[in-house]
Amino acid sequence: MSWSPDRGLSLSGGGGLARGGADLVLYFGSRAMLAQSRCLDEVRQAFPGAMLFGCSAGGQIAGDDISDDALSAVAIKFDHTRFRAAEAHIADAEQSRDRGLALGRELAAPDLAGVLVLSDGLNVNGSELVAGLVGALGRDVPICGGLAGDGAAFERTLVGLGGDAQSHVVAAIGLYGDRIRVGYGSAGGWEVFGPSRNVTRSRGNVLMELDGQPALDLYERYLGPEDLRGLPGTALRFPLLIRNPECTRQELVRTVLAIDRTQRTMTFAGDVPKGWTAQLMRSSFDRLADGAASAGAQARAMMDAPGAGDPENGVAILISCIGRRLMMGQRIVDEIEAANANLPPGLAKLGFYSYGEISPHAATGFCELHNQTMTVMTLSETAA
Repeated sequence: MSWSPDRGLSLSGGGGLARGGADLVLYFGSRAMLAQSRCLDEVRQAFPGAMLFGCSAGGQIAGDDISDDALSAVAIKFDHTRFRAAEAHIADAEQSRDRGLALGRELAAPDLAGVLVLSDGLNVNGSELVAGLVGALGRDVPICGGLAGDGAAFERTLVGLGGDAQSHVVAAIGLYGDRIRVGYGSAGGWEVFGPSRNVTRSRGNVLMELDGQPALDLYERYLGPEDLRGLPGTALRFPLLIRNPECTRQELVRTVLAIDRTQRTMTFAGDVPKGWTAQLMRSSFDRLADGAASAGAQARAMMDAPGAGDPENGVAILISCIGRRLMMGQRIVDEIEAANANLPPGLAKLGFYSYGEISPHAATGFCELHNQTMTVMTLSETAA
């Protein structure tokens, strides 16, 4: 379904769910739209028994399209699956691991099959949040989701679970039972350039020094005058690839949230550990679209595995980084179409542009915070 100020709520498809009958409604919309709450009121009236769960975005994905002025949502009815919701208030990034642990402990159960998590995108350290969730749930439970967005403004993000969407909220849905199937995939499409550098000083997600030099100096060395004035937003087009020297397969992309021109530091959406190496990245339209296609293919492969759910009756949630949208501009639909082309046509497809994506890593299988990726989560049920 979609909602806009001019047209109100518009429903499509339905499968018998129109105007009631849903267990869960997932939604994504702009910060300004969600702050007014009128859109959510109309969704509640249409599906009075459903749990509403969603967040603000840097653009909403519905099918093969993207919009900034319409809420995108999907109503879900489970035949054989129960779910449980949990949320926590987060004052600042220092509380990230504790809030992840608290949510994980609330959702933990022997038959927990997967978790969808949405978080405030600015007042959080995404990697610490994921570490807390994994610490409570273990590495075998797939955790997918993302950090709420606010376009290129980086001012305020919102998350809603049941009630109106608010800032400083982390929330999650746990899915339970032996009939629910969770698929996932995540890929980038960026390429490195310039020399590899050592992270010589950092604190959590704040990068202070590379090779003993102020971190901000590195970015300013490669950016032109106009890009320098546009920081931190322009840095989204030049993410950082970090590598774990003790596990060469563990490569993560980090995107900038804020800069401190006085201290010459940069704050990223997730940790940049001391002792890891870092290298600047860039991309092209075609490479980003190829990365999105790979994410869709990874999720589809899990849906095609023996014992998987019905590939024509489920939901695909696409979560892509706002940096990819800024990079691709009007060609952003290329990556959406590329991801969807590798997914079953019968799936309902929606998503949002985020400040960070959460998914198991394609190489290690460990759940991680990703930046600058297209991440796909699929939900379906087996018939028996």
